[in-house]
Amino acid sequence: MHTHNKTRQEKDLLGTADIPADVLHGIQTQRAIDNFNLSGVPINHFPELIKALAMVKQACAITNNQLDLLSGEKLNAINAACEKLKQGQHHDSFLVDMIQGGAGTSTNMNANEVIANLALQNLGHSLGQYQYLHPNDDVNKSQSTNDIYPTSVRLAILMSHGALVDSLKSLRDAMLVKADEFSHVIKMGRTQLQDAVPMSLGQEFKSFASTLTEDVDRIAHLSELLTEINLGGTAIGTGINAHHQFGELSVKTLSELSGFKMILASDLIEASSDMGAFVLFSSMLKRLSIKLSKIANDLRLLSMGPRAGIGEINLPPQQPGSSIMPGKINPVIPEAVSQVAYKVIGNDLSVTMAAEAGQLQLNAMEPLIAYSVLDSITLLTRAMHMFEHKCISGITANVEHCRAQVTNSIGIITAVNPYIGYENASRIAKLALSSGRAVLDIVREEGLLSEEKLLEITNIDNLINPKIK
Repeated sequence: MHTHNKTRQEKDLLGTADIPADVLHGIQTQRAIDNFNLSGVPINHFPELIKALAMVKQACAITNNQLDLLSGEKLNAINAACEKLKQGQHHDSFLVDMIQGGAGTSTNMNANEVIANLALQNLGHSLGQYQYLHPNDDVNKSQSTNDIYPTSVRLAILMSHGALVDSLKSLRDAMLVKADEFSHVIKMGRTQLQDAVPMSLGQEFKSFASTLTEDVDRIAHLSELLTEINLGGTAIGTGINAHHQFGELSVKTLSELSGFKMILASDLIEASSDMGAFVLFSSMLKRLSIKLSKIANDLRLLSMGPRAGIGEINLPPQQPGSSIMPGKINPVIPEAVSQVAYKVIGNDLSVTMAAEAGQLQLNAMEPLIAYSVLDSITLLTRAMHMFEHKCISGITANVEHCRAQVTNSIGIITAVNPYIGYENASRIAKLALSSGRAVLDIVREEGLLSEEKLLEITNIDNLINPKIK
């Protein structure tokens, strides 16, 4: 808890301002806090972004020291400050709104000022005594927001990416467990919400697992696009105010610090304005969201009822479903998954519009891209974990009900169609539908197939893996 009884005065391009004496941020951060009261989501909502900023600043300080541009004393102080941020300390000092004008300058200055003030404390000085170590001249040396911010955002996504993929793999594996558990539960497959042909409930869950498996590899591979960075390009990619070796050396150091193989872009001017990697990655998150929502919708349909609907499966009850209807349990987990999907789809549209809005040598809308992609990753990671543990793992099958629906379905005629011909099959289907009688009973009565043949055709293994003999 800050005590704001005392203030310190700081100055910038616009003049001077009093800010609370004990806060780690400075005047430029304070102006941004005052200006951008928009989403209510501050930078510290995404811890990986703060850790990424710290790593980038640390890599730059090390490189500046290697090039004799920063003293060993200042390097050690900046290093110690960055280590604290990487360990999760002082994140409450990153209060700028994720949506901000200035192409991320407010985020960069928030990092510069917090690191500078932590470093000043390490050197035995008071907060705001920038004559000893300056946010711009020292922490931001050889840098610009226009290479620091996109580099940090890319690294933050890479750092968040692992948890996303782990949640996806775990959800996929839970689907596979259910596929095995339900492998011999015969049920009706449906097309256009109408009875089609028999299948197993296990096959249905196996299809869910398969569609998620496709995205595991694609998301992993797409993340590699984010390893190409423009560090050292400074303002527009020409490298003004930076040593000619700065980019190469800082990227190498950042790779060592982060554990990710970062690559210096071959065209730093292009890399300073192009948002293509974010567009592709966000589109992949949208694709995954669509798949998850489709699965969630299917589970809601299959569990509907429980007595006046399809009712083939039971979702684990998580909370009472109504303030007025006793006994009602709603499919709240699949419903929440779909709502996450819709939000991610909306985020992708925001990324699309912001990426298109880049002008000349910079895209000033990158803060919205950063916010949208990081938000989508966070939401999807949490939603898949919730989906697995609060829904998928607890699903049970109504085995006899599933079998009865197959037996009573008009769709079973498709299985005997190859043996009695299309004309007979159509006639019997129509008769069964109008009379309410079972298809197989009519086939028996008309002597179209022997009982032995009917039993062979309707054997569960033949129904779910049909082969004409």
